[in-house]
Amino acid sequence: MPKFTLPMFFSLLLGANSALAQDDAPWSFNFFLENDLFANTDLNYTNGLRLSSISPELDSFQDQNGLKYPWVEKLGGILEFVHPEPANPDADPVKKNIVISFGQLMFTPSDDNRVTLDPDDRPYAGYLYLGLGYHASTSTTLHSTEFNFGVVGPAALARQSQKLVHRVRGLDQFQGWHNQLKNEAVFQLIFERKKKQGTLQTPLFNNLQMEVISHWGASLGNVASYINAGGEIRAGWELPSDFGTSTLRPGGDNNTPGNTQNSNSPFRLHMFLSLDGRFVANNIFLDGNTFKNSHSVKLRDSVADIAAGISGTWKKFRFSYAQIYRTREFRQQTDPQEYGSFSFSYRHQF
Repeated sequence: MPKFTLPMFFSLLLGANSALAQDDAPWSFNFFLENDLFANTDLNYTNGLRLSSISPELDSFQDQNGLKYPWVEKLGGILEFVHPEPANPDADPVKKNIVISFGQLMFTPSDDNRVTLDPDDRPYAGYLYLGLGYHASTSTTLHSTEFNFGVVGPAALARQSQKLVHRVRGLDQFQGWHNQLKNEAVFQLIFERKKKQGTLQTPLFNNLQMEVISHWGASLGNVASYINAGGEIRAGWELPSDFGTSTLRPGGDNNTPGNTQNSNSPFRLHMFLSLDGRFVANNIFLDGNTFKNSHSVKLRDSVADIAAGISGTWKKFRFSYAQIYRTREFRQQTDPQEYGSFSFSYRHQF
């Protein structure tokens, strides 16, 4: 299997953007980094990285003679079931975007010095993937469909990535990576629906705004299969018109820096608290390889994430940071996990 490198990804990403870019059509570029060192640990879900590009609204790919790119119209027709037209499309039209992403996740047991397998701890695992997503939204709803495909095992290059970072930071190296999951092609199809439950503006604290956003969805694939539901409450001034400050959880690429409900200031700040609960059927990072013998542990069928953080926007830039608490994911796990999630976004018009 040929190695998929970062230069190859950027070539693909920039090539797609150049082919699709239209005048005055803003693209959003997102960078996500999650790491348990933010919680002073180095175990379980230990690092996540994701780069993504969100297209302008697909209507911007039209000229006076219609669509310049007929495949956009065909894609919209194929995915019609995830973006049903509203009763009055003139009052609340559907906006559609395409997402291209690239990411890497890594998982390690708690004992970095142990060379042999620990039957009571999770497997070493890395995941390298490319994602293609489609968003359809109105002013109050967002339907996200995402297809991720990639590889787990040594080809995911998680061992090399962690070794490089630990060497630069002067941290101890993990000694058991030779026990990681074996190479396996993997995929994941995700659907998620978000809905704004309404915005409340209070006369307190200089007209502070509060907003609740609910979500539910499902995932199917040999990476993971689950159903999930949850929500986010956020409070601040001039809240963004997006659908929440998501972490690396699929469906999270909805940031549009510089776009707010009532923008009167170049700098805006808000706080958020979110919850996501999942009923899990399979998780390759705990179950082990699908078609080969490998180390595995007994997963817990219910898992929850609680996140609290802050997000700010300045002109075309946006940043957010959240501290995340995750309940135990497998039976032998003695303690829940905590890690940090940082994201940075930039909005650009070609």
